Amino acid sequence: MSAATVVPLLAHVASLVSEAIVRARPQLAGADPVVRRSDRADFQSNAALSLAKQIGEPPNQLASELTSELSIGDAVIAQVQASGPGFLNITLTDASIWAQLAARLADARLGIGEPAAGQRIVIDYSAPNVAKEMHVGHLRTTIIGDSLARVFTLLGADVVRANHLGDWGTQFGMLIQFIDEHPDQPWHADDIGTDATVSALDGLYKAARAQFDADPEFADRARTRVVALQSGDTTTVDRWREIVAESEKAFGSIYDRLGVLLTPDDYVGESFYNSMLTDTTTELLDKGVAVHSDGAVVVESEHVTGPDDSPAVLMVRKRDGGYGYDSTDLATIRYRTANLHADRLLYVTDSRQTLHFQLIFEAARRAGWLTDAVDVDHVAYGTILGPDGKPFKTRAGGTVRLMDLLDDAVAAARAIVAEKNPDLPAAELDAIAEQAGIGAVKYADLSTSRVKDYMFDPSRMTAFNGNTGVYLQYAHARIRSILRKAGEPDTVAVDTAVTPEPAERALLFTLDEYDLVLAEIAQTLEPHRLANYLYDLARAFTTFYDTCPVLAAREPVRSNRIAVCQLAARTLAHGLGLLGIAAPVRL
Repeated sequence: MSAATVVPLLAHVASLVSEAIVRARPQLAGADPVVRRSDRADFQSNAALSLAKQIGEPPNQLASELTSELSIGDAVIAQVQASGPGFLNITLTDASIWAQLAARLADARLGIGEPAAGQRIVIDYSAPNVAKEMHVGHLRTTIIGDSLARVFTLLGADVVRANHLGDWGTQFGMLIQFIDEHPDQPWHADDIGTDATVSALDGLYKAARAQFDADPEFADRARTRVVALQSGDTTTVDRWREIVAESEKAFGSIYDRLGVLLTPDDYVGESFYNSMLTDTTTELLDKGVAVHSDGAVVVESEHVTGPDDSPAVLMVRKRDGGYGYDSTDLATIRYRTANLHADRLLYVTDSRQTLHFQLIFEAARRAGWLTDAVDVDHVAYGTILGPDGKPFKTRAGGTVRLMDLLDDAVAAARAIVAEKNPDLPAAELDAIAEQAGIGAVKYADLSTSRVKDYMFDPSRMTAFNGNTGVYLQYAHARIRSILRKAGEPDTVAVDTAVTPEPAERALLFTLDEYDLVLAEIAQTLEPHRLANYLYDLARAFTTFYDTCPVLAAREPVRSNRIAVCQLAARTLAHGLGLLGIAAPVRL
């Protein structure tokens, strides 16, 4: 695996402390150097405090020895001071900090390596249902999954984006029968527009359901159509494919607006696994993982019990011979490990499915599909709440359409941008409002720890102040404005002899932490760490700009500060891109 092209200063210092520990006490090789940023120096190491207890020595004595070892001949460290009961305060040379800036600026990838190279990671996210509208419940899975796909791709992984569409089941026989009996009801994009297609299909399904419940003869015809679909009847299958295709157009319209990476090439619906369900069931039975139970085939958990202390159960095959979500998810994990050769599987779904995936993963391990060589995670997330603090619903209590939710955010952004830019032409205003509104929605989600609930509030999300996407977009636009006034230089010479001001030094260290944050996300699967980093970066830049003149400074300070602005703008834009958020040059 490829390490970072430019090693972060924190990682470099941690390596130096580790080497000093080995020289001072060889028996402590491999100990954590415990290095972090400090407000008393550039970095602090607390290793001596914990290690001294292990070997029965006074912390101050070990800290003194480490200070001596660290002070020997490294061009990065300017000063090491022992402080308190075993703390080391470490200050770096000005030249090393400026050299780090120059190295990152010179690299097209900002010095970020590819530590995930060689891994194949399947990320299962979004997963809308065919013939049904995408709603607020699809927002978090789509946004979180897309950000993780972007991060892992950057880090070198072979990412397989898997949009597990709900495109199979008995409801389609009912819908197809109703459509055939009501040919006058429009639902094709060519007739009513792409955005209205799934809404029309959803309405037709509800009407079909009502007729199914009220009309026994229609119910019989619908059941016959289900059998026809499952047996591969050409006319029925063609109609089903038509419904799927029209739904995919509508999904694509939302994905395009959200700016997510999903394309039709990533759509793998439940129907894809239909032919694998029998073999999956047979293998589970043959391996003794599944058992027959009252005419059904089930997997009884060895670790999870239900309310009555009996084992929790996965339904592999129903008594009537049918298959459900449990069956499809088992076939899916079997296929992704055996056929896609995945090294890591990520399922981005809400926290209410935690037990389901716990049972799926357990069954897959017992079947041998999940081995120690394959990592699997349920990337669970919380709920989007309305202003009343309850799960977000319409005033009538229905599910909020995702497109309506986006419209609300864009409208709120348009009002704020128009207030700040009253002379902006309407077309430009609309374009900026779309970027700001969509970015606001995505940032509000991604800046929240994914396991927590959060409130959907368009006015707060689109504010220019506070921890919002618009604030970050504005920060980027402001830096780009500075660079335009500087003449948009392609490159500037960085003088490593310049002494940076405190706010400048703090910003330089913040910029140097970018790839460390990305590495954390690869481990924790928490995009909010990147969102919060970008917010801290924008605030650090504001403090720098308020105290360190850029354009009015004399050389060589001016060139160095322009270089700082360049790296700050590139890092902000790059990080926003990993969140799937636009970084406009003007706002």
